[in-house]
Amino acid sequence: MSDSIKYLLDESQMPKHWYNIAADLPEPLPPVLHPGTLKPLGPDDLTPLFPMALIEQEVSTEREIEIPEPVRQVYRQWRPSPLFRARRLERVLGTPAKIYYKYEGVSPAGSHKPNTAVPQAFYNRQAGIKKLTTETGAGQWGSSLAFAGALFGIEVLVFMVRVSHDQKPYRRALMETYGARCVASPSSETQSGRAILAKRPDHPGSLGIAISEAVELAAQRDDTKYALGSVLNHVLLHQTVVGIEAMAQMEMAGDYPDVIVACTGGGSNFGGIVFPFLGAQLRGGKKVRIVAIEPAACPSLTRGKYAYDFGDTAHLTPLTKMHTLGSTFTPPGFHAGGLRYHGMSPLVSHVKQLGLIEARAYHQISCFEAGVQFARAEGILPAPEANHAVRGAIDEALRCKQEGVSRTILFNLCGHGHFDMQAYIDYFGGKLKDLDYEESELAMALAGLPSVAAA
Repeated sequence: MSDSIKYLLDESQMPKHWYNIAADLPEPLPPVLHPGTLKPLGPDDLTPLFPMALIEQEVSTEREIEIPEPVRQVYRQWRPSPLFRARRLERVLGTPAKIYYKYEGVSPAGSHKPNTAVPQAFYNRQAGIKKLTTETGAGQWGSSLAFAGALFGIEVLVFMVRVSHDQKPYRRALMETYGARCVASPSSETQSGRAILAKRPDHPGSLGIAISEAVELAAQRDDTKYALGSVLNHVLLHQTVVGIEAMAQMEMAGDYPDVIVACTGGGSNFGGIVFPFLGAQLRGGKKVRIVAIEPAACPSLTRGKYAYDFGDTAHLTPLTKMHTLGSTFTPPGFHAGGLRYHGMSPLVSHVKQLGLIEARAYHQISCFEAGVQFARAEGILPAPEANHAVRGAIDEALRCKQEGVSRTILFNLCGHGHFDMQAYIDYFGGKLKDLDYEESELAMALAGLPSVAAA
């Protein structure tokens, strides 16, 4: 029996459509609200930030949306991505479980993020947009949009959360290699950034602040739009190529998951692997247990409130109903920068509220322990964000061992950790700490949620 089994589709089997779970939801999403009027938002209200093609995808309830051929041509550089059976890890754990992982670290940027960066750049280019602004935490999204911008001739400005900007200089260098400009956030380049720095010059930053800066600049120019790497419906839509491929690859393996595990920050990686399987379940297919794994230092699903909130700190964005820690919440500077967001995708929050998924939170040392164990068994070094999914999958496998039952576990290894070596150096040097947020800060942030009548 082979140690490592890889299931790889050929190019002809790459998805031609994205899957839109909005078509199969038992209850529709609560409406998005205008930040000024608190009334339901219309498509035209989003035109200062997004091209109409993306706005149409954001509000669509069609089950399948065609992937443009120019996007598929770029996807072919790394898609279809491989699915592996982790037999060596199974033996190390002594579990009767079967563990599969979809590996998205094969993309040029080393993560799943180009799956949406490429179509976003494509649609903006079609609309004549010359510049995109965005935010990034760990830098995976920023480097992915920089890559896509280079392909389609679009200038990219990235506001990188300051603590990650300082922790991960190689991600910043990758963005610059692709031609983007990367600025530590909060910065002095925007009114919202200057306001934060005036109160606290050493502010570590947050994704909410970085979003405010990017949105502020995008709204000021007709030739500039904003691109978001997670949270919104159209972003999760693009990521479903991951789950669609995984379904076909599981069929190749003659298997089907009993449990799906994915890390969650804003929700794009989670929605990408989970939604095609969840959609099949909602249409009468096999029931799958779905587990979202989030950081204990920024636990929006497990500790947040399901309420309307702003997506950014300066309150420039529309209000969406989501699990949130409050838009002013600043998480501590743990290494999984891509998971340091105060809110969760409205779609992910909605399916959690409907009882279709469950959530668990882990501290970072436990996740790094799992990542190292995985690397020593399977040979791939996970990103700090992906370590959360690895931890969740290992715990599910150990649960099978304890119960003496065999289950099939699938998780998304959303990116490699080659740009995160300082985090591993800190881990091996005993310098990595389990960071916790201040309960008083969380209470204050939640107390400041906008007052919105039930929608």
